[in-house]
Amino acid sequence: MCGVVGIVSKEDAAPALYEALTVIQHRGQDAAGIATNEGEKFHVRKQLGLVREVFRQQHIVSLKGKIGIGHVRYPTAGTMKNSEAQPFYVNSPFGIVLVHNGNLVNTSKLRAELYDEDKRHINTQSDTEVLINIFASALENNLDGELNNECISKAVNEVHSRVVGAYSVIAMILGYGMVAFRDPNGIRPLVVGSKNDTTHMVASESVSLECLGYRVERDVEPGETIIIDSHGKIDSWKYNGDINRTPCIFEFVYLARPDSTIELINVYESRLSMGRFLAEKIKLT
Repeated sequence: MCGVVGIVSKEDAAPALYEALTVIQHRGQDAAGIATNEGEKFHVRKQLGLVREVFRQQHIVSLKGKIGIGHVRYPTAGTMKNSEAQPFYVNSPFGIVLVHNGNLVNTSKLRAELYDEDKRHINTQSDTEVLINIFASALENNLDGELNNECISKAVNEVHSRVVGAYSVIAMILGYGMVAFRDPNGIRPLVVGSKNDTTHMVASESVSLECLGYRVERDVEPGETIIIDSHGKIDSWKYNGDINRTPCIFEFVYLARPDSTIELINVYESRLSMGRFLAEKIKLT
């Protein structure tokens, strides 16, 4: 379990990302990280520890850029090393940083494929490093001249065809914008919202949007790709493959904050309903 956040704004994104990560700190308390895009440069700060321990005022000030992503980590794959804190970065194509919540099932197979077929090197035990390299390779494979939303959508579809497991992903492509997508089963939560036509936010839980004054619009659909360019224009692409909506029940039982809403279901109300159902079942035994 981890928490992910992405913001495209008209102001520096880092202060809002910091606030959003504190709201979803319960999703991961082992490491935290923020990456922002300023012009032709990424600024990245990540470290083991809680959000308030990793980021001081000077760090937030140094994270310039109106587009940014953030992550709080609960390690379910890999090791407890600073090198495996997120976001992860690859320099080709274009420059990509990525955060991920979930677990990949076929990691060993993908590692072998990346080395033998994609000619990419994986340096950690993190499945997120595998995922960002799969996405980067897919983006290269689907480039048709200039980078555009269609080839990004095709790249995400290729990711879906290769990766097995649970993944909610937010990535930045240098100078282009932000990309967010969920696996075709919609196992891990991801919601999108806006303040206006050019200010948007994507996050693991609705509470992080609400606490920052964003209007929660909807859950990202299973397999769907959300693309927000550097000017704040938002676009969505549906997945053209098989979809089997099976959100993780443990989000409602334990992982999510009680005041979150996932798949149009309030988490607190779901827990009350489960308690009532269990009580009725016990009475019948």
